[in-house]
Amino acid sequence: MNTDAVMPKAACATCSLAQNARLIKLGIETGGWDYVVALAGNPNTGKSTVFNAVTGLRQHTGNWPGKTVTRAEGGFIYDGKRYKLVDLPGTYSLLSTSVDEEIARDFILFGQPHVTVVVVDATRLERNLNLVLQILEITDRVVVCLNLMDEAERHGIKVDDRALARDLGVPVVPTVARRGEGIPELLAAIAQVASGEYATRPHRIRHLDPEVGQAVERLTREIEKTFKGLPNARWVAMRLLEGDERIIEAVRKHELGELAPAAEMASTMQPALETA
Repeated sequence: MNTDAVMPKAACATCSLAQNARLIKLGIETGGWDYVVALAGNPNTGKSTVFNAVTGLRQHTGNWPGKTVTRAEGGFIYDGKRYKLVDLPGTYSLLSTSVDEEIARDFILFGQPHVTVVVVDATRLERNLNLVLQILEITDRVVVCLNLMDEAERHGIKVDDRALARDLGVPVVPTVARRGEGIPELLAAIAQVASGEYATRPHRIRHLDPEVGQAVERLTREIEKTFKGLPNARWVAMRLLEGDERIIEAVRKHELGELAPAAEMASTMQPALETA
């Protein structure tokens, strides 16, 4: 998709500069790269193997700003475009109950990578899909890497990747990363989502307790009025209702406004938080 057709070039440039500033704040240098891709997943899904298969020797490590958690970065070129790949800490959720979860969640939410690749273990989908669904609440620019397909076959497990892609609304790519199988298809899917060629329609949780659902919808409307254009207002509403201190801080400091291209701050947010 040609974004110039739907957004003035000046606005595109402004959005790009704002995103670069957020990424630099998170410790990611963006100079010389066309796209930034986050790599997420549960521990023991072969995520590091996927990272190595995609980046080869074009990688380096450091620490996340203010943390002792190691950050690995690498890069690859596909169809003439340069992609920076950022390996997020392995986590089971994004509920921010640990430093690793906080780093992964903050990077996906505030860094707004062009694509988030979620590596899942084909033999343990019931466990791994929890993280996938949480990430889909934050961003629709997702590719699922269905790794360890050889292990699934060895255990007699059959996974219909096409049906899973339909259900999730995002590309699902089967891989055996340690043998390089499926990696070219994974790169193609990343490129399609990054460029907008693949229009994702992510599955999001809709079946909530009626009382909770009403509170979520009411708060979502207030957030959308306050932060116009925010792409994940419903997820923000749910986290506020859960009492997520980091998200409450982001609202109070207007950090969420930086994520919304057409953000217009309003004075109605604080009463909404108090009455939700």
